[in-house]
Amino acid sequence: MRRSSWPALSKRTPDQPNIYSPAFGRYIQAMTPTCSVLLDLDGTLIDSQPGILASCLAALRALGHEPDETLDIKRTIGPPLEDMMRVLLQPYGDDRVGEAVAAYRQHYGESGLFGSEPYPGIGSSLKEMQQAGLRIYLATSKRETFASRILHHLGFATYFDGIHGSVPGGGLDHKPELLAHILSQHNVLPSHSLMVGDRRYDISGARAVGMRGLGVLWGYGTRDELETAGADQLVESTADLARTVLSMVSGKQSAS
Repeated sequence: MRRSSWPALSKRTPDQPNIYSPAFGRYIQAMTPTCSVLLDLDGTLIDSQPGILASCLAALRALGHEPDETLDIKRTIGPPLEDMMRVLLQPYGDDRVGEAVAAYRQHYGESGLFGSEPYPGIGSSLKEMQQAGLRIYLATSKRETFASRILHHLGFATYFDGIHGSVPGGGLDHKPELLAHILSQHNVLPSHSLMVGDRRYDISGARAVGMRGLGVLWGYGTRDELETAGADQLVESTADLARTVLSMVSGKQSAS
């Protein structure tokens, strides 16, 4: 049997650390880079489709259109709002993307953002990840002010060490830029962090900045979309989210 490199406690010399002392535990923790998880919002933590649909319909009406109340927007949720509005305006031959975005944000800020429900079990997953010592950051293409209001409204804000989203001017509209900003802002190492999301934008954004990506299958993206984007792993249930995240950031589970 291989002998431990640590001497028996009874023979410990004064200059050797006591590995069972609280002080040594804090020392080791300080020497180990903290692991972080970056989470998308829409389709990952919350089902925001009802509120987004209401605001999309309001924006189209504000521009003089008569949209179908049963408009399917599921596949347009995830990318920057400008891209979403461009797709929705295309059937009308309308290129007033800026006006549509402004109308959408006005309605969403007044009422649409409250039309969001957390996926069952998400609160427990956030709590479990926090208790495990992970640093938790929100990384969404939604306006940061709206995202913050939603998390506070749902009682989730206390789980996050930082809430980040798009800002006026468009500088952080796209996931690669947003993720790079978060990593820099909080001194997070890409090798000790993980991006979690439901769309290809989350996964490709993570790969662009050297992070691993975990795709969730209860949101608005498909398995094929996430696999094609290069997701390191997929998780099917919110009940398995915290366990999967912790196993990936701790390096106990290899990418698949």
